[in-house]
Amino acid sequence: MNKQKKIRVGVLGCGAIGSRMALSIKQELKSRAVLSAVYDVQIDRAKKLAKNFSGGRIIRNSFEELLDSCDLMVEAVNAKDTQQLIRQALIAKKDVLVMSVGKLLGAQDIFRIAVRNRCRILVPSGAVAGLDALKAASLRKIYSISLTTRKPTFGFTQNEYFQKNKIDLAKLTRETVLFDGDVESAVKYFPQNINVAAAIALASMAADQLRIRIITSPEYRVNSHEIEVTGEFGRMITRTENEICPDNPKTSYLAVLSAIQTLKQYFEEVKIGT
Repeated sequence: MNKQKKIRVGVLGCGAIGSRMALSIKQELKSRAVLSAVYDVQIDRAKKLAKNFSGGRIIRNSFEELLDSCDLMVEAVNAKDTQQLIRQALIAKKDVLVMSVGKLLGAQDIFRIAVRNRCRILVPSGAVAGLDALKAASLRKIYSISLTTRKPTFGFTQNEYFQKNKIDLAKLTRETVLFDGDVESAVKYFPQNINVAAAIALASMAADQLRIRIITSPEYRVNSHEIEVTGEFGRMITRTENEICPDNPKTSYLAVLSAIQTLKQYFEEVKIGT
């Protein structure tokens, strides 16, 4: 019996999350996939990651070269042009795992391109529980929906929002509400901290109703997310208390694990479909 062809995976962005995803492909998903390419505008990060594989052979010199070298692209770079990069990958008929879920909000053309080219957009559940139930609830009317996120102060470093609002995180001595508003604004101001809000918005189909509260305190040691929903189905409250990702204090470890699980499920579905 012939061995099944492995799926070629390209990783866009070799920071903490991209590197962890790449290593997981090597260690946990090697029976179904092979890391075929990595690309990062900061070449040193790509070189550092490549040392764990076959030297520099997986490094690509451009985004276009990355696309030419993979069947599935893992997007792990939250930048101003991330949305366009996702579009280009789908136009090239590549499936895409999106880590920067906030970039999908209001981008209906991205989903249309995926449908037209028969590509899949993979959206991890992130650092929350209950998205399957939320999808079911969205089949009927939702009355209210909110997300309250609590994170340690050190998880918000290098964020322009605090500079504009003259907030000095180092001077905070108690629990402080940083943001209270709509999901699009939350994703705009906290692009590296609140992708989970976008995942909830997509799952619930109720982005216009979703209220986001972001709270911090110097006493917090874990990232927590609490979802509360009421609707025709009844009432649901879920809460996760997540350990911080060892490589990136802005991200919950569960968010990375959910992406790995999403890839596992994708590979199984591809296997069944062949």
